Amino acid sequence: MPTVIDHTVQARLVTVPSATRDVTVALRYDRHDPFAVRIVFPPDVSLDGQEVAWVFSRELLEEGLRASVGRGDVRVRPNGETRTVVELRAPEGVAVIEFDTAGLRNFLRGTYKLVRSGTEHLEMDLDRALTALLRGV
Repeated sequence: MPTVIDHTVQARLVTVPSATRDVTVALRYDRHDPFAVRIVFPPDVSLDGQEVAWVFSRELLEEGLRASVGRGDVRVRPNGETRTVVELRAPEGVAVIEFDTAGLRNFLRGTYKLVRSGTEHLEMDLDRALTALLRGV
């Protein structure tokens, strides 16, 4: 069984109120970090030309398909019947990304096949996590 799900999706990056840019992003889920999902942006859309990953809870993404959720750096909300908006807040500004909701649901379905909801704690390798934390990884 795989340990990582890497799902590529098309998204729309809203740069100013009426300007958008299509972008291909990766949605990643690793069973060794079972509570988290990642949105990985390609280097051509970052300020420094490096790949950028945002990490937040799988539960936040799931709940954001149905209602507006989140505080702080990551907020997720439905935008009509077929779109979902993810807002990412950083000191440099706010990135607003619009996804096809069906694509997000497909990704989440795959993550739940890999690690069922409520069983995430069984996937945790606390020794490895503590070692990584102490090393500053």
